[in-house]
Amino acid sequence: MISSDLSGRKALVTGAASGIGLATVEALARNGASVALNDLPGNPALDEQVKRLSAEGFTVIAAPGNAGDADSAGQMVKKAISDLGGLDFLVNNAGTPGTNKPISPADLASQDEAFWQTLLSVNLVGPFRCTAAAVDALRESKGAIVNTASIAGIVGNGSSTVYAATKAALINMTREHARAFGPDIRVNAIAPGVVVSNWDCRFDRTTEFLNTIPMKRAGTPEDYAEAILFLCAGGAYITGQTLVVDGGLTAGPSSTDKLPDAR
Repeated sequence: MISSDLSGRKALVTGAASGIGLATVEALARNGASVALNDLPGNPALDEQVKRLSAEGFTVIAAPGNAGDADSAGQMVKKAISDLGGLDFLVNNAGTPGTNKPISPADLASQDEAFWQTLLSVNLVGPFRCTAAAVDALRESKGAIVNTASIAGIVGNGSSTVYAATKAALINMTREHARAFGPDIRVNAIAPGVVVSNWDCRFDRTTEFLNTIPMKRAGTPEDYAEAILFLCAGGAYITGQTLVVDGGLTAGPSSTDKLPDAR
């Protein structure tokens, strides 16, 4: 894991009670930052993780709120900035697949208006809401925004067509905001591949499939958190970019491998 002196720096991470979000909180806090952990109100894991990290000596606070709700998202960000006393880093990590198993692109009935609205509101408009509420504080600090996109937003697949579409739009919004807020704020994204986590949507990841990834394993939350830490604390001349972090999955299998269902 890379390191950086983030003493005195302040960060807000959405979707922070588990997975990539929690690993990002830990990476930022271990490097000296004060971190606000956001997750849905009433999620017991949020208070549990804040209590655990506080007991370990880190400066963390809870910032409950729903990125998928216009009023809740803005109020959460403003309160977190007030409680932290400013903001240097915003990590827009909250997201949802809206399904517990992958949906075929041909299954249009399962991707109805309500499904579209849920995923758009959380995965795309949610980061917009949080960014809009944080932009003044980030301009003042010359800070950085990192959005969690997905390789599904680049190559498709993923949990559904709708999910892939929201992540593709998030990648484009990352570029738009980099142009809009530069040079004061750097705006980048990461595009995770396969991740070992308690993500709502469960995929069938056989050993045979994982062996087609050049790194021969799924990514851990810490793998993705390290990339987010780099884009927050380093990369002073990097903005408007989406860093693919997938163990080489989108590069394709090595010449000696074949995909599980190859004929």
